[in-house]
Amino acid sequence: MRTSKLFIGQNLREIRDQHKLTQARFAEQLGISTSYLNQMENNQRHVTASVLLALAEAFAVDIASLSENDSDRLLADVSEIIADPMFVTKQPTPRDLKFLCQNTPTVARAFIAMHQAMRRAGEQLVELDHSLEQSGALNEPTPYDEVRDFFHYNDNYVHELDLAAEALAGKLNKLSSDSIIALTQYLDKQHKHSIKLEDDKQSLQLLRRYDANSKTLYLHSLSPASTRAFQIAHQIALIEHDDIMQTLAENAGFQTEDAIAVCKIGLANYFAGATLLPYTQFHDVAKAERHDLDLLAHRFGASVEQIAHRLSTLQRPGKKGLPFFFARVDQAGNITKRHSATKLQFARFGSACPLWNAHAAFEYPGRLLRQLAETPDGVRYLCLARSVEKPTGYYGQPVQKYALALGCEIIHAREVVYADSLDTDKTGTYEPIGISCRICDRANCHQRAMPPLKRKIKVDQHNRGLIPYRLA
Repeated sequence: MRTSKLFIGQNLREIRDQHKLTQARFAEQLGISTSYLNQMENNQRHVTASVLLALAEAFAVDIASLSENDSDRLLADVSEIIADPMFVTKQPTPRDLKFLCQNTPTVARAFIAMHQAMRRAGEQLVELDHSLEQSGALNEPTPYDEVRDFFHYNDNYVHELDLAAEALAGKLNKLSSDSIIALTQYLDKQHKHSIKLEDDKQSLQLLRRYDANSKTLYLHSLSPASTRAFQIAHQIALIEHDDIMQTLAENAGFQTEDAIAVCKIGLANYFAGATLLPYTQFHDVAKAERHDLDLLAHRFGASVEQIAHRLSTLQRPGKKGLPFFFARVDQAGNITKRHSATKLQFARFGSACPLWNAHAAFEYPGRLLRQLAETPDGVRYLCLARSVEKPTGYYGQPVQKYALALGCEIIHAREVVYADSLDTDKTGTYEPIGISCRICDRANCHQRAMPPLKRKIKVDQHNRGLIPYRLA
């Protein structure tokens, strides 16, 4: 099987800078020439196995952490942005964009931030017109956009909180095998906090309510056990690790205090998930059970959504899990959660590709759908999708409906139980999917909703196909 060459010039420069070494001294310790190192640092040559081993031995570098995932994310985001009609000048080539993302990732991120600000400014000017000046609104990304990107570019893995959560899980196991009982006892013994259940309709709108004066955490009795355990662990994060979360949020460079507040909620949620699904144990069981979602949910007393989300966060250096992508999609096609440790990167704007099986999941409630798919770049994936409902517990109350999407590149399919019986070697079994219509170059897609932003169209008044134009 052909393997891709690894270009990690940015990583090499960072390692050299951390140890305050000149190129000559760094090359000497790696056992290579200075000119060869210079070429690798500028991504003119790929890194070899011998250099990787030298990095591990001489500088204790985790080889598994030297991947191009971050460059892939940047490349996907920059490629989508450069397709925006505001860039009317000559389009850079894919090679140019890849060079930018691999060699100067900070410039690429600054470009993304600039486009985000410009796009939001344009939207506000169109929608608000002269009232924009009267309201004093700021042309900034929303706090949720900022926080989403924070987790996105940190591999959805937060090392400090993950270790703290795993340590807490070890203490909880000594108290009880029932997570809620263990969490309740821990909260009482360590912090003199109590938990009370509410069952009236009005309080049902709150999953968690905390009274600092009485040190009481109120949860609703009709919430699933997995939800109640998650909310208790979330409260423990706020009590015990507020300093860590505050530092992480402040160091993220957010533009507003709202973004810092939203980030702390996300970090507390991360801690809660990592407590209920402790890294090492979950990683080992998931691998042994070949990532069977229902089996893992039963084994850990968690929801399928919690399991799927956690699988996408297993990015600990030295013990990485299978690289999954994960997304939660609503019935309108909006992606409300997203992360990818694979080459597949979700669109930053608009809905996802209509050919993706996540959309079909709503037609088969509770049933897990499998799909072999291929993206325009030729990468093939095993895609899983399943609808979930979150009822409130009372008749007549609204029910939240989502589709969960989980998947991995086909090269890892044998490690996933859902690939059994699928013919992964047959080309014709792979469905062509894209990221979103606005950046997809497929010319023969029958579900295209709009032409690609960077392609001109041809309209023939005398002939009509499935779509009313052809791509030039």
